[in-house]
Amino acid sequence: MKQINNMAEKAKILVVEDEEILLTALKEELSSGGYEVDGANDGQEGLDKVKSFKPDLILLDLVMPKMDGMEMLQRLKGSPETRDVPVVILTNLSDYERISEALSLGAMDYLVKANYKLEDLLDKVKTVIARKEGQN
Repeated sequence: MKQINNMAEKAKILVVEDEEILLTALKEELSSGGYEVDGANDGQEGLDKVKSFKPDLILLDLVMPKMDGMEMLQRLKGSPETRDVPVVILTNLSDYERISEALSLGAMDYLVKANYKLEDLLDKVKTVIARKEGQN
């Protein structure tokens, strides 16, 4: 397990979600769970924030304006600076074809928005961050 500077440093999570109400709820829940959180409304803004915010985990919606989640995921995984950042897909889709495509592109996991509670999200985030730290 990698030690984070004096263990006081919070894991950083970037939420890329175009539904403002959901984005706000996710940011509040993750912040109250002890994470440093930033948000973006589309894939292009998400890519810009990845460079400045340097997240430990990205929660990524698939269906968004400007640049969708699939394109953002492809760009993240295609860049040496960002390919190792874990991505969890957030989707309304019960479209397992797109979900499996996202997983094959390198997403670590996914959550179907209608099927989880905010507490479940915190559990998933903890698991993925622990898995990432275990790889270092």
